[in-house]
Amino acid sequence: VFYFPFDFSQVMKRAIKNISPAIILLMELEVWPNLVQIANKKNIPVVVVNGRISDRSFPRYKIIKFATNWMFSKLALTLAQTNQYARRFIKLGCDENKVIVTSSLKYDTAQTTGSITGADTLKRQLNLSYEKLFVIGGTGPGEEKTAIDIFTKLKQDPQLKDLRMAIIPRKPERFAEVAQLIAQSSFDFIRLSTIKADEKNLSTKPAIILGDTMGDLKKFYAIATVVFVGRTLTPMGGSDMMEPTALGKCTIFGPHTFNFRQTVKALLNENGAIQVKDAERLYKIARKCLTDNDYAQSIGAKGQEIIMKNQGATQKTVDAIKPLLSR
Repeated sequence: VFYFPFDFSQVMKRAIKNISPAIILLMELEVWPNLVQIANKKNIPVVVVNGRISDRSFPRYKIIKFATNWMFSKLALTLAQTNQYARRFIKLGCDENKVIVTSSLKYDTAQTTGSITGADTLKRQLNLSYEKLFVIGGTGPGEEKTAIDIFTKLKQDPQLKDLRMAIIPRKPERFAEVAQLIAQSSFDFIRLSTIKADEKNLSTKPAIILGDTMGDLKKFYAIATVVFVGRTLTPMGGSDMMEPTALGKCTIFGPHTFNFRQTVKALLNENGAIQVKDAERLYKIARKCLTDNDYAQSIGAKGQEIIMKNQGATQKTVDAIKPLLSR
């Protein structure tokens, strides 16, 4: 594992000579002119895997279409996530006969069956029994304050007086900041890192849990009643909503999901998740999902079904690449 070489002709020539690859697979869109040119001269097929051209990138590539036409036309194969991305690759110069839609590889990484390792342990550590757990996962700046405000209103509902909430910030460098924010609220709370350090389960039931450890987000999703996926109320592009939906959890997210456009479209088209436009709508939808079990379970089941239906990109990718290796 090493950094991608600078796309200077001499640097790339030396890299390809030293590595001597049978094939070059570029994830999503990392196509570079010298790489393509040198690989072509050596008859090394260059393939874009899990291909994606974002709304932001596409106009930029169109401006330099005179250059991209040549570069993309030299690709041996382009495996695109969606029909829309496939059309964009073709417009930028890819041979339409060498463009295949495979769906996203990310679907295949989402666990849809079996238990999540460590989830039962986390549930015991948190002393979670009959209470419902509202998980706010992968949050960005500003969303934790919104979550606390919404939680305050939810707790006023007689049906939700025992509700608990877990907040898991996306970036670990924000753990201390978010801990301080929660401490300023009227709720008692505990940091997961403290529980793990003490190596014993809670005897109390703090209203808010701060997930300030690495690698535990999926465990929180596994024990959640309802999930809100963060970095979506603010224009940050979203955190991954595949994990909770794949686990069959009723999943909510905000309007800013441009990093997961294809997944969001698939989920919303078939009512496999819920999108809200702002904090007020999030409160109303969260309350409905937390108090109407049948409704929440139907959303969760449909979301899981959609994820499962879209899986298989890995095998399609392998099948497409194999003929290039047998040349």
